[in-house]
Amino acid sequence: MKSLKLLSSLAFTLIACASFSQSDSLDKYILTPPPSPKPHINGAEVFGVRPNSPVIYKIAASGQKPLHYEVKNLPQGLSVDASTGVITGALKNAGDYKMEVTVSNALGKNKRNFTIKVGNQLGLTPAMGWNSWNCWGLSVNADRVKSSARAMIDKGLIDYGWSYINIDDGWEAAQRNADGTISPNEKFPDMKSLSDWLHAQGLKFGIYSSPGTRTCGGFLASYQHELQDAATYASWGVDYLKYDWCSYDSVYRAEGDTTDAAFIKPYTIMQKALLQQPRDIYYSLCQYGWRDVWKWGANVNGNSWRTTGDINDSWGSLTSIWSRQAPLYPYASPGHWNDPDMLVVGMLGWSDNLHPTKLTPDEQYTHISLWCLLSAPLLIGCDMSKLDNFTTSLLTNDEVLALDQDILGKQAQQIIKKDDYQIWVKQLEDGTHAIGIFNLSKEAKTIHVDWKELNLSETLTVRDLWRKKDLGKFKKGFDTKVNSHGVELIKVK
Repeated sequence: MKSLKLLSSLAFTLIACASFSQSDSLDKYILTPPPSPKPHINGAEVFGVRPNSPVIYKIAASGQKPLHYEVKNLPQGLSVDASTGVITGALKNAGDYKMEVTVSNALGKNKRNFTIKVGNQLGLTPAMGWNSWNCWGLSVNADRVKSSARAMIDKGLIDYGWSYINIDDGWEAAQRNADGTISPNEKFPDMKSLSDWLHAQGLKFGIYSSPGTRTCGGFLASYQHELQDAATYASWGVDYLKYDWCSYDSVYRAEGDTTDAAFIKPYTIMQKALLQQPRDIYYSLCQYGWRDVWKWGANVNGNSWRTTGDINDSWGSLTSIWSRQAPLYPYASPGHWNDPDMLVVGMLGWSDNLHPTKLTPDEQYTHISLWCLLSAPLLIGCDMSKLDNFTTSLLTNDEVLALDQDILGKQAQQIIKKDDYQIWVKQLEDGTHAIGIFNLSKEAKTIHVDWKELNLSETLTVRDLWRKKDLGKFKKGFDTKVNSHGVELIKVK
């Protein structure tokens, strides 16, 4: 049986690699229509920053290039590049700064309201970006990071709100400097230069460490150097920190204190260090959901916290993580998000040896749909320089991504749970609802959705979000055929 499974897996990988290298044979699974050449503003409608912290915000907009960007009521202290849509500067005073953004090209213009909230909250919508781990593991280097950043721009993902470029483990030098500060290893010759380059593109820069003595990959971590490391990150222009428990387990055991306070302590120490820096750094807690992190993560200024162990590109891993998310919806809110781990679409490998994701196309639609319904951080884990048309379409459907970035910040609730299907409902800021209808069985099946069971109105207008298609008005309920391990993602009003 094991030999049969191995041969089957090998055959799948060879077929997938062959199809990838030929002509995007996954194109037949694309549901989303091509984007309009007319301007369309995407991304979140709100952005949080602390007083006097640097603002770097790229107005996300799709449409035929070149695009022209204007901002009405742009507050003093900020400026916008009319050709790139990058807003930079700083704001001294707390408050809500409301403005109107206009993006235009030769075919028309699109307007939308936008608010910068200056206060104590960052991450008012979940982070969207890329992380090096699921792709390169410890073999990450500066060239690979820049390659993914360039692909984020060239493939148009930046036009849909993707902005963070995060280096995971493997960047640290073997030893600290004489003064105790940390340095990158030879794979990253100039972190400040890399950060400056990313910022110039309108992107943001993320980095990784651990509260222990060593990272999960055995590199230097931040134990007893938290303030120094936070200051170093700030001097490099870091915008995001993933802080991974890893070897802190040995410190925790050695101290002999098993209280919740002792468990939380290392994250409190780094919280205080980050707050002393002159720039905002999004704080991503990674300790695998232990000690019910969702109950205390916000108290240490965690902008997101991992709810489970690491994901891999299998249906078993996806459903295992999925099964733990339903009770967590009360703990998600603007600035504080449950994190079910990174995305496993595209070319992955955790090393130099990449392979196409082992998730089927339907499973990938389920993956992206569920993460968006959960208001989860969206961190692409693949080699973006090798994005095919299908994966690009998964990551650039503005109506699907808008669920994740909805400013109400409500995580979807699991309303119906059966052995072979589930229905999740997400309340949106405009009063509408998004509904995910998931088929967990091994066969395609027709699923009936009863509006009353979902506590919704008797008659609702239904829109298919992946296909961007209005389906009409439906009284009392809705029937839809869903592929095995697939999803029907709809919006109702």
